[in-house]
Amino acid sequence: MPAMRWLGLAATALVTVSLYLIFVEVPTERQMGVVQRILYVHAPAAWAAYVCFFVVAGASIGYLWRGSERADRVALAAAEVGVLMCTLNLVTGPIWARPIWGVWWTWDPRLTMTVILWAIYVGYVMMRAFGRDDDAIASFAAVLGIVGVIAIPVIRVSVRMLEGMHPAVTTTREGGTGLVDPTMRLTLYLSGVAMVLLALWLVALRARVEGLQRSAALLRRDLEYGLE
Repeated sequence: MPAMRWLGLAATALVTVSLYLIFVEVPTERQMGVVQRILYVHAPAAWAAYVCFFVVAGASIGYLWRGSERADRVALAAAEVGVLMCTLNLVTGPIWARPIWGVWWTWDPRLTMTVILWAIYVGYVMMRAFGRDDDAIASFAAVLGIVGVIAIPVIRVSVRMLEGMHPAVTTTREGGTGLVDPTMRLTLYLSGVAMVLLALWLVALRARVEGLQRSAALLRRDLEYGLE
C-alpha cells in the first residue's frame, strides 16, 4: 500500500508539472502552431500503452508458467489500462492530423499497426470479460497478450522502414530531432514519464480491485454453499 500511495503521488505531481509546461512554458511550434501541443499527450499515451502491453506479456508468461492468480490479475489490469492509453493515442492523433494533413485519418503504416495493436488488446479484454471464470479462456487470452507485443517493435520501425505520412518527431529520418527547442524535449520526456507512472498507478489500483472482486466472489460462493 505505501508503494502504491507514493506511486500515485509521484504520478500526480509529474502530471501537474507536465500540464503547466504544456500550456504555459513550452513555445508554440512555428509551422504547426498551437495544435502541435497535442504531441505532449499523444506520444506519451502511446509510450504508456506500450509499457502496459509489455506488462501484459510478462504477467501472462508468469500466469502460464506458474499459474499465478496475481500475475493473471496484473495482466488483466494492464490490458485494460493499455487499451485506455492506446485509445487516447488514437483519438488525439486525428485531432492533430486534421489541420496538418487536411484529413482526419489515413492508413499510414504506423497508424494501421497501432489500430491492429489496439484491436488485439481490445480482443484480450473482451475475451476476459465474457469468460471471466473460465481458466481455458484465461490461458488463450494470455497467449494473445504475449503474441500481441510483437506489433510494438513493428510500429517503432514502420516510420523509418516504410514511407508514410506520420512524422518522426523525436528522431527524424535525416538524423537529429524534430524538437529544436530544449523546452519542447524536456516537456515531451517529462510528460512521457508522467503518463507511464499514471498508467502503472492505474494498473496497480485496477489489479487490487480485481483481487477484491475475486475474493468477494469466492466468499459469496462459500456462503451460498454453506446455506445449502
